Amino acid sequence: MKKSLIILVIVLAAAVLFSCTAGPNTLEQTKMVEDKPAGFLLGLWHGFISLFTFIISLFTDKVNLYEVYNNGGWYNFGFIIGVSIFFGGGGKGTSRKRRRD
Repeated sequence: MKKSLIILVIVLAAAVLFSCTAGPNTLEQTKMVEDKPAGFLLGLWHGFISLFTFIISLFTDKVNLYEVYNNGGWYNFGFIIGVSIFFGGGGKGTSRKRRRD
């Protein structure tokens, strides 16, 4: 019973994460004046879910890893911060353990 509950929770968590991935890039070759391009917060989110988006993009052409219709530097900064948060950020690599003698 407990093992099946754990599997169910994992499957539901994966379904929630996969449902939030970036969609197809319909605006790749267009410039729309009234629509706002993806900014910092959307870049942060896309960076955070980049692993899941990458896995899905291996199996379909309708999902892109990176939003092409973005506002430039702020989207890129958010994307990098999101990737860093998800993959650990490198903060642990800079810390040293003290040896007790």
